[in-house]
Amino acid sequence: MRVRDFGYLAVFLTAALPLLAWALIHRDLAPDLAAWLPLAVVYGVVPLLDLLLGEDPRNPIDDAQAQRLDAQRWFRVLTWLCVPVWLALLAFCMRQATTLPLHPLGQLGWLLSTGTIGGVLAINVAHELIHKAGRLEPVLGGIALTSVGYFGFKIEHLRGHHVHVGTPEDVSSARLGESVYPFVLRALLRNPRAAWRLEAERLQRRGQGLFTWHNEMLRWSALWLSMLTASALWAGLAGALFFVAQGLIAAATLEVINYVEHYGLRRARDAQGRYERVTHLHSWNASQRLTNWLLFQLQRHSDHHAHARRRYQVLRHHADSPQLPTGYAGMFVLALVPPLWRRLMDERVRHFNARNDLGAQA
Repeated sequence: MRVRDFGYLAVFLTAALPLLAWALIHRDLAPDLAAWLPLAVVYGVVPLLDLLLGEDPRNPIDDAQAQRLDAQRWFRVLTWLCVPVWLALLAFCMRQATTLPLHPLGQLGWLLSTGTIGGVLAINVAHELIHKAGRLEPVLGGIALTSVGYFGFKIEHLRGHHVHVGTPEDVSSARLGESVYPFVLRALLRNPRAAWRLEAERLQRRGQGLFTWHNEMLRWSALWLSMLTASALWAGLAGALFFVAQGLIAAATLEVINYVEHYGLRRARDAQGRYERVTHLHSWNASQRLTNWLLFQLQRHSDHHAHARRRYQVLRHHADSPQLPTGYAGMFVLALVPPLWRRLMDERVRHFNARNDLGAQA
């Protein structure tokens, strides 16, 4: 195993951030200030470190090396471990939210920090797991998604987004000129509905009833209600509200990243109106070293859409994919400022789409 592969352990540093904030509070740092520490690190320190540490565009040198990397259990275990680590951290953050002497601004900071880390440890890890074959990894991914209340992502992402990406039919593909705020709101409202519809269609094809245990959405709903009830019993009404709110923030964080990953890109249509096959040209790519460690190479999203079952450690950097100017942490912050985002990205989109259209016609 390569030395750089140990860099994926960096994902657990995000889990340590609330613990660090808690420790600093007990070292007499103002609680309302400490509550914002995880958020400041993720969206302040990490983008700066991305600039300092630069990119790592290296790929497996050949198919033999890729197969060896794919077979190494170390990489799978790391993603499996993230699920119990996140669940324990969520319980810790919930307890602190209901016991620390936080004023409203500090409570907001603690909530946003928890939801952001949920986006990394729950949703991002689940994204890796739900794409895999077998029973264990998809179930672990479903549990992680349920812990943030966005379990419909497991269905809609696989059966909806990956089919329709880069087309008007895909809610998770942002249009050129679209602001992140209406995009996220639309995605949060429409993607769960799409998941219920897709699951109903699957059950109908199989001749199975909608209101049965065969309905995956019903099973995850029951688990979410169980988690909500446990939160209420353990930490009262405040704990239950915290559980719901952190999930909404984690889901919104995911949709901002979806906005970044596909902004303005489109698939060409042939004379019969059929969309071209999804390739590595239909998602934005980034190879910043640090954020790829933190996110299990989610930023190599171009290759992921071309090869959805490919494990994170063997995802490829494609130089001819559309390239983001920096990593996801920095792009997330930029997306929240629409005029700055459009100034940075719109011309890149137009240039790449024009080049891609010419290539499709050739």
